[in-house]
Amino acid sequence: MAESEQVDLKQLVLDNASFGPHEVQQLVDAISSDHSNYQLLRDAVGELQAKGEHSPAGKVRLGVCLYLVGRYYKAIEVLRKADGGALANFYLAKSCFAREQYQATLEGFRAAEKAGYDASACALGRAEVQRCSGDPTAALATLDNLSGAIEQTAEYLTQRAATVAAMGGNPNEVVALYERAVDADGDHPGALFGLALESDRRGSDEAALRLYKRAANRFPTNVGPLLNLGLLYEDRDQFERAAQCYQRILDVYPYQVSAALFIKDTEACHDQYYDEDAQKKHDRMSQMLNIPVTDFELSVRSRNCLQKMGIMTLGDLCRCTEQELLASKNFGETSLVEIREMLTNRGLRLGQFAQEQHPAEMFEPEPLSADEQAVLNRSISELNLSVRARKCIIHLGINTFSDLLRRTGDDLLECKNFGVTSLNEVREKLAFQGLKLRGE
Repeated sequence: MAESEQVDLKQLVLDNASFGPHEVQQLVDAISSDHSNYQLLRDAVGELQAKGEHSPAGKVRLGVCLYLVGRYYKAIEVLRKADGGALANFYLAKSCFAREQYQATLEGFRAAEKAGYDASACALGRAEVQRCSGDPTAALATLDNLSGAIEQTAEYLTQRAATVAAMGGNPNEVVALYERAVDADGDHPGALFGLALESDRRGSDEAALRLYKRAANRFPTNVGPLLNLGLLYEDRDQFERAAQCYQRILDVYPYQVSAALFIKDTEACHDQYYDEDAQKKHDRMSQMLNIPVTDFELSVRSRNCLQKMGIMTLGDLCRCTEQELLASKNFGETSLVEIREMLTNRGLRLGQFAQEQHPAEMFEPEPLSADEQAVLNRSISELNLSVRARKCIIHLGINTFSDLLRRTGDDLLECKNFGVTSLNEVREKLAFQGLKLRGE
């Protein structure tokens, strides 16, 4: 952006000229065209705030600008003391929404409409609040009450797509609505983000990447596109780009927990040395430990004893000590020598991984009812995990609830890019279903 345009941006904030939706859009477009101008906007807002006392109209300008730089709490405080006009109430509602103060948001949109702000824009704002507060049916009714040109706008189509998705509607309808929204406005951040999410869920990583990039270029900064874009960059080992995405979030929302954790993980991954030979050795060992003991020529007595003890693989054997084997009925020294020899020939020994032994209780201690079995057979996609957690779960070959519940927290943490944040997310989603990971 040219120097003259930068001066115009600063003047938009500091001038005493009229300030309305048109000027707000100019600020948004200026940052969207070049995110480096965000610092200029923040400095200008700081300068405006330092002027001290402001007229009611001046408070509107300051409050809206505070909203744009992500200082929602301060924006609410200022806008409540503003002139009570349409613009003040509209951005008061948007600031309250950002703080998840849903009742205050609804009141703000009603006041804005009463004061003369665009009625359709206020209705769309109410629909979004209704959906996000857990009432998509009311949101759909609000959208159904709108008619005319508004139905062809990107904002309307985006809200409808998100509402249909929240109600568990046809995924193809959701995608079609988002596509229409992007066709109506190729720069609409919500439409781009929604379509990117749908592409991501269908495994279309390249399409998702392009759409996340376009959504992330819009302003004010939306956390969702930047987080998911960062995760896609991490999957490609492009850690510097991932860190840039997380830093952009923290520039606006310095206390955003996920971004703060992810940027630390990214920096650690970027700095760590990857030992390819060690990884290959680890993979070979994992494959060997998963070999069933039935693949080896053991005596009938040894085979029967191992089966009764629930020892199915070489890994199970290496987690078992000699004393534990000898404690089994009918398992004697002859069988012990036979097992030792089989393991020694493969560079293994009894008790080698005894510290990794899991609790002895089985996952299914009692026969399951048809309803319980149906729960275990449900697709893991029904947990609606974040992109990072979902990709790691898929990488581990986990497709159903049953597959997941057979894993421990430590099992999941062994997957690349799966950290404590993702583990806690999985635990919370399972707890909501009344379920837990193995051993918890």
